[in-house]
This record gives sequence, structure tokens and C-alpha cells, in this order.
Amino acid sequence: MRKLSIYIAASLDGYIAKPNDDLSFLQMVEKEGEDYGYADFTATIDTLIIGRKTYDYVVRELGASHYDNGERNVYVITKTPRSNTGRTTFYSGSLVELLQTLRSQPGKNIYCDGGADIIDAFLKEELIDELILSIIPVLLGGGTRLFKDGRQELLLELVNAKTFDTGLVQLHYRKKLHNDPSSVVRIP
Repeated sequence: MRKLSIYIAASLDGYIAKPNDDLSFLQMVEKEGEDYGYADFTATIDTLIIGRKTYDYVVRELGASHYDNGERNVYVITKTPRSNTGRTTFYSGSLVELLQTLRSQPGKNIYCDGGADIIDAFLKEELIDELILSIIPVLLGGGTRLFKDGRQELLLELVNAKTFDTGLVQLHYRKKLHNDPSSVVRIP
């Protein structure tokens, strides 16, 4: 089955954007020649799900080809329908139905690049298989929180943790299955 992965950066205090959807804090860890494993990660996916605000920001800053590079399908989640362009589909239906449809088709894994509302919707349905979180060494004090309150507990297992000389720490988790006997903590 195709995996749904989150690959996202956040401040140490859990914000993925400053107020007014400002992502400028990400620039503090930019380093020539360092992509923090992004190219290796994107080689494993052929489908991207992204929120409209995140999409608009990235297109404005990096250009539409950052997402729609001709090699993957892009689904932009929006409340306002737009005309599709290239391999980019503007989608306003059910996220659960979209993911079920995508998982029923052959292909590589699926990448959700935010925003917080879309990640929260997937978390509430326990549909995220792995989460790769890059922690930026800054306390923003406000903005858009990555994780919202009001969802059930989700057990994760650590796959990998990496540190970088920029101060960025990258944590890779996968969802732990509820019926996995190794997830039970036994107290002697």
C-alpha cells in the first residue's frame, strides 16, 4: 500500500509559520549544498497533497515547478475551485476519499506538505504513516501550530534522528500499530 508521509519543518515550539503565514524563519538553516534529505525523500514519492496557502507561498517564492515538475501529481486542497494546470489538480472534496482513491492506484508513496489543517485532518483519521519533522532552532512564540488539540493519541516509533551543523534536528517517526505487542509498556 502507498504510504502517506509528512515531511515538514517547524520551530522548536511547534510552529510551521509565523503570524501572517510568514515562513522566513526557514531561511536561518539554509546552507548551500544541504537539502536535509529532501531529494532522497522526494525520490520515493510520485504524488503530493498540499494546502492552498502553502502552495501559493511556495509558487510565489520558488515557482510552480517546485511542486509540479512533470514527474508527480499534485493535489492542492482548496475551498475555492480553480482550473487544473499541468499535473496540478485543485481539489475541494473529502481528504479521506482522495487518499483512498490514491492508495488504490499503483504508484510510489504520497507526500503531504501541509498545511496544518490538512495534517490535522489526516491525523484525526489516523491516515499518516510516517512523519519526518525538521526542528528549526528558534522559538517563534506564535503563528500557525503544526499540531492542533482535539485529536486522539497516536503512538509513534522513532525510525531515525539526525543532527546538522546548522542546529536543525530531523526526527523520523512512523505510526505504531495499535495491535503491535512491542508497543505495550510492561512495568515490572
